[in-house]
Amino acid sequence: MGNQNTTHAKPAANMREINNIPNANARPKPQPQPRTGFNPHVLRNPTGHNIKYHYSLGQVLGSDQFGVTYLCTDLETGEKSACKSILKRNLRTPMDIEDVRREIEIMKHLPRHSNIVALKDTYEDNDAVHIVMELCEGEELFDRILDRGHYTERAAAKIMRTIVEVVQIFHIHGVMHRDLKPENFLFANMKENAAMKLIDFGLSVSFKPGERFSEIVGSCFYMAPEVLKRNYGPEVDIWSAGVIMYILLCGYPPFWADTEVGICREILCSTINFNIDPWPRVSSNAKDLVKKMLNPDPKRRLTAQQVLEHPWLFNGKAVPNVAFDEAVWSRLGQYTVMNKLKKLALRVIAEHLLMDEVAGTKEVFDMMDTRKKGKINILQLRNGLQKLGQFPNDEDLQLLIESVDLDGDGALNYSEFEAVNVHLKRMANDAHIRKAFCFFDINRSGYIEVQELCYVLSHEVNLKGLERAIRAIMVEVDTDKDGRISYAEFAAMMKAGTDWRKASRQYSREHFNRLGRRLTMDRVDRFPQGQTRVTWPNWSGS
Repeated sequence: MGNQNTTHAKPAANMREINNIPNANARPKPQPQPRTGFNPHVLRNPTGHNIKYHYSLGQVLGSDQFGVTYLCTDLETGEKSACKSILKRNLRTPMDIEDVRREIEIMKHLPRHSNIVALKDTYEDNDAVHIVMELCEGEELFDRILDRGHYTERAAAKIMRTIVEVVQIFHIHGVMHRDLKPENFLFANMKENAAMKLIDFGLSVSFKPGERFSEIVGSCFYMAPEVLKRNYGPEVDIWSAGVIMYILLCGYPPFWADTEVGICREILCSTINFNIDPWPRVSSNAKDLVKKMLNPDPKRRLTAQQVLEHPWLFNGKAVPNVAFDEAVWSRLGQYTVMNKLKKLALRVIAEHLLMDEVAGTKEVFDMMDTRKKGKINILQLRNGLQKLGQFPNDEDLQLLIESVDLDGDGALNYSEFEAVNVHLKRMANDAHIRKAFCFFDINRSGYIEVQELCYVLSHEVNLKGLERAIRAIMVEVDTDKDGRISYAEFAAMMKAGTDWRKASRQYSREHFNRLGRRLTMDRVDRFPQGQTRVTWPNWSGS
């Protein structure tokens, strides 16, 4: 969902309270939606119904496929907050609705803590759900590091202690986060001593001791191997925190490849090489902790408490306070800029899609429903799409049907087709990526040039070496080496490790679960003998 104090975490002795949080492993059987006028009741106990009686909504802070986040002001106190307004028409399946409910219940359940964004109020009217949260006006984690321009191993240890303390609070209270990554940590403000806060709980779930989960969710770089094997528990949060620590110390992720499948294979291999730069200059305690947090066996992986008791975190003054090599800072900048570039492109695509996604849907459904039974199967869907000039493969079509087929009959009624139609527009219409490409191609030359990226990204990241980072990225993206990015190169970049096609959390889940099944069938639990491992691009030239 994601925007955005303290007492010590207390044990979750009251299991009744935890049990009241909706559990992703025990969902109610989905019921078919009504054909038209789907206007669900989402929140169980909202603060009220009309948010405008209590808050004024101001500038837009961000947006995604579900809604818009605004700066809002309390009409009585004048206090500033963030309000995420989720349009009900964008909650296309019962699972989408249940996700929103569960996220809010988890935010209510967690204790007030200086490093966890606070939920203030919730409202629901006929058109939207409004979630009012503590406002974070500072940078993302990596942005702050780059903005300071000076970075030490001791600073990394301080950051990691905060992250693991948050994980510990989650686990003590029976909550697994499942999507820890640097982008989900924001600073409260721009002050040097500002608190760093975890801001997104969209994939979080309650758990009971010993409970196992099989749903593949999260962000690919940060997924634990047992997530891909579809049998996991809260230990996955320690793995994700370990990935963040690895990046903090060297500037690139531990498991990397050109494709999502390749990244997953690297994760399942779980081999860490401490002989490459800059690891020989990193302290032995730091490397020991990374190794223990990224242990592929979750039973042998450290718990949050054990991580906090590790010498590298337990005694911060003993951690080296020498500035990292310039190459580490440079690689971290390139990693961050690439993420910003993709995120900005995804934002442009999302805004383009929200304009008019369902126009003509009924006419298209009637055209495909050749037998006039009010349902279409995969054959009718494929034939109808071919008439419209769209040619998604059978695997994608089957995946989409599985993600929205609420009654499980293998066919789509009109209500289900409305949802799949949005997916199809996102998958098959090249215009969406073209729209994002044109956003960066300011002079309309048909190519994206270094100075255009510098201009656009300067509004997204404050990095002294921005142009150098962009030129390093160009080396990787500009495959024909003409010094600029063509549309084909841009599209390839967007599809490498980024599923820009995701139209809902449900599609995302189906996508990753199918990927997990494929990896299992391929028996890639051990890296194929003799195969060359993929390494992170040497952008820094070091």
